[in-house]
Amino acid sequence: MENLIGGFQDILTPVNIAWIALGVTIGYVVGVLPGLGKGTAVAVAIPLTYYISPLAAIALLIGIAKGSTAGSAVSAILLNAPGEPSSAPTALDGYPLARQGKAHKALKMGLFASVIGDFISTLVLIVLAAPLAEYALLIGPVELCAILLFSLTFIGGLSGSSLSKGMIAACFGILCSTVGLEIETAIPRLTFGVLELQDGLPLIPVAIGMLATAEMIVQMGNHKSIDQQTSLLDEGNASREDKIVLWEDWKYCIPAIGRGTAIGTVVGILPGLGASVGSFLSYGATKKASKRPELFGKGAIEGVAAAESADNAVVPASLVPLFAIGIPGSVIAAILIAAFIIHGVTPGPMMFVEQPRLVYGIYAAMICASLLLLCIGYFGLRFFALVTKVPMRMIIPVVLFLCAIGAFLQGDGIFGVMVMLAFGVIGFLAKKLEFSFVTFLIGFVIGPSFELTFRQSIALLNRDITQIIDRPIAIAFIVLTVLTIWRIAVANGKKNQLAQKDSEIPKT
Repeated sequence: MENLIGGFQDILTPVNIAWIALGVTIGYVVGVLPGLGKGTAVAVAIPLTYYISPLAAIALLIGIAKGSTAGSAVSAILLNAPGEPSSAPTALDGYPLARQGKAHKALKMGLFASVIGDFISTLVLIVLAAPLAEYALLIGPVELCAILLFSLTFIGGLSGSSLSKGMIAACFGILCSTVGLEIETAIPRLTFGVLELQDGLPLIPVAIGMLATAEMIVQMGNHKSIDQQTSLLDEGNASREDKIVLWEDWKYCIPAIGRGTAIGTVVGILPGLGASVGSFLSYGATKKASKRPELFGKGAIEGVAAAESADNAVVPASLVPLFAIGIPGSVIAAILIAAFIIHGVTPGPMMFVEQPRLVYGIYAAMICASLLLLCIGYFGLRFFALVTKVPMRMIIPVVLFLCAIGAFLQGDGIFGVMVMLAFGVIGFLAKKLEFSFVTFLIGFVIGPSFELTFRQSIALLNRDITQIIDRPIAIAFIVLTVLTIWRIAVANGKKNQLAQKDSEIPKT
């Protein structure tokens, strides 16, 4: 308690508060721009922290990470162009809500869910860092492979109307993730002699192409729909109910936020899963538990709440293994290691012994960043929501321009733009053929981790599947995978039978 009070005393100074506010503001703006992402922003900002105190430097970087995670929902909701892949589930319901003239409502709920998920996850980090890190050590390659398989199956079954189409999309995502140098032998795979493909397909251009570019192609092919949507936006912005979050909305969203925060926290603590797995899992679990699943993908506000609460809960939770055992649980945590080392701090359990006041100062900075995120984000929404008043005919070229910039920066120049355009066409075909591009993206994101852990599992089990009996966690997730496939297959079968019976009823 003495160290905690000392940490708050250190952070609650005008200078440190200003650094946190600057970090949150920078992160929020970066998050709004499609393709930049918190990883890039934090990495670029590290050299700027050389000449400030360690506490202020780490607080600035954490503020950027938190602000960017929340800000990426803005472009996902307004433009269907997620600032990061983990915000893709937000676009599934946030963008339809914006098209219905409820952009303000979706943005506010996304912000509230982000802050709640972030704040609760930060408290979990403070209270349970060491005990939870011990459980994280129990997760080896075999267990992680089973978890990833369960995640892929769960999302594949719930993201679309067909389990088979969902799994086909997931397998295609994994196939695309294998492009590049093979893990063990460094032999090129599916590169077709293209030098840029040896590093694999860049994630951000692929995500932007599948989501934003594909959507813009659809919009460009329907001029009448664009004009109608613009008129709906003008009408919707005049309604007070479409600008505020009503109690009726909170009744649906509170359980979704609680569920998303819990899922995001657990996913963040487990090294290697990442925010994308957390947000997709939360969205799928909320859709499964919802009393109105037919609204998901068409403007269910609890879908926005579920995705954003989980996405933002992952960031603080991913610092648990970093602080407790020195192992980064996410890309952000790995980048922060460089900042810690630059300022003479070695991440790991010895931090609590050698520099306890600094650790609790970081905790205090994270709490302050959550509160500042609410203030900065809330007042910033009034500005960002003005995008909805612009006609779609003007928005489309601007969105494509921003997408091209993001793909150019994150995809090795013009090669990234070409990848974005190629996957824009694939995304357009996926929409038309009703394949789940969500499942494709999650398959693409976890593909490298799944392949690596699968190879490691084969070696650890000595090619003998019976040895998995000694790994109860892996067995539990394999059983859950089988049960998930069975439940979804049975549910889809019943749905098809009902549809067939309805079609056979003679019309009067």
